[in-house]
Amino acid sequence: MPIPHSLLLIVNWYSGFCDPQFCKQKFVKAITLLGSTGSIGTQTLDIVSEHPDQFRIVGLAAGNNVTLLAQQIEQFRPEIVAIRNPEKLPELKAAIASIDPQPIIVAGEAGVVEVAAYGDAESVVTGIVGCAGLLPTLAAIKAGKDIALANKETLIAGGPVVLPLVEEYGVKLLPADSEHSAIFQCLQGVPQGGLRKIILTASGGAFRDWPVEKLAEAKVSDALKHPNWSMGRKITIDSATLMNKGLEVIEAHFLFGMDYDNIEIVIHPQSIIHSLIEVQDTSVLAQLGWPDMRLPLLYALSWPERIYTDWESLDLVKAGSLTFKHPDHDKYPCMQLAYDAGRAGGSMPAVLNAANEQAVALFLEEKIGFLEIPQVIEQVCDRHQNTSHPSLDDILEADRWARTMVLEVADGVKSNSLVMR
Repeated sequence: MPIPHSLLLIVNWYSGFCDPQFCKQKFVKAITLLGSTGSIGTQTLDIVSEHPDQFRIVGLAAGNNVTLLAQQIEQFRPEIVAIRNPEKLPELKAAIASIDPQPIIVAGEAGVVEVAAYGDAESVVTGIVGCAGLLPTLAAIKAGKDIALANKETLIAGGPVVLPLVEEYGVKLLPADSEHSAIFQCLQGVPQGGLRKIILTASGGAFRDWPVEKLAEAKVSDALKHPNWSMGRKITIDSATLMNKGLEVIEAHFLFGMDYDNIEIVIHPQSIIHSLIEVQDTSVLAQLGWPDMRLPLLYALSWPERIYTDWESLDLVKAGSLTFKHPDHDKYPCMQLAYDAGRAGGSMPAVLNAANEQAVALFLEEKIGFLEIPQVIEQVCDRHQNTSHPSLDDILEADRWARTMVLEVADGVKSNSLVMR
């Protein structure tokens, strides 16, 4: 019996889709990269260098690392470059003096915003750590550019402002971190209203095998020893406190419209399943892969296409057993702080985020202990007068207030800890 014409088309399409040559489609997407010298930035540029026929760099923005930024300019020849620290501008100009043609060079916060909105870039990768990524992201949205969101703080602090602008300007907001990318990938083909629950997986961070009693002894060097992922210092500490999962819960709420009661965290030490969804009929869908940030970055840049790579395929036998357990709330109090801030809404998530950034910075400077991070955050959140429907100015003021308040609260927390010892 001959195959019906419609089915033949499906078979032919599927066969072509599975052909690596089919996946090597010829499209060149123009990209601007914010935070080019950080972990997200360098891995994004690895992707661009591996696929020069599919991606090109329009703009780069970095913080302080002039040497690496100069190398990136030499290799990728962007049209515009920003160095966030204006004191580094003369050094950058000297470092790239021999490059021809010269890119436009700007500096400071305003310079990063200018790069974000510049030119014909179709997609802007937001790899700037912390709330510093909010204003450039807003500028990119207003310029009509799609966002590959690698900066979770943009939605956590600015969700009430960001999401209306995304809708107003008709741009796409594509998650570029592993957990939300996994959810996004699992949702492909799920009908509207089909999502029932989001399950975020967590490695458990550097202290997942430590007893709670030992955490008082935790040093910065201990907290930075992530068992699975290679990430920046701040996010590695967030993984150790599990604040990263708490923040991801808030981000998932904004990205996917799920109620907080339907967003769950489970510890998955192997980091092979990057997150799961449960649909209305109780089927559970998961996205799996080796721990490699390039995978979600590539999907955010290439969606809805799938680009062939020669990266190591996941071998389930090699991966071995996949295990799960409930997170210990005594060990990870930051999780509950995040759920509470998310449910409070308004400006509270911005305060939580800023307080966490500042508290982590103090810990990295060895000015407070590991267990004092959640104590400081909780006290700052308790003191905040929440604004239910914040404007951008309200969010920026809440961010500024929280950072200042952390310094005040930390002194008291530190003094109490010394007395108890």
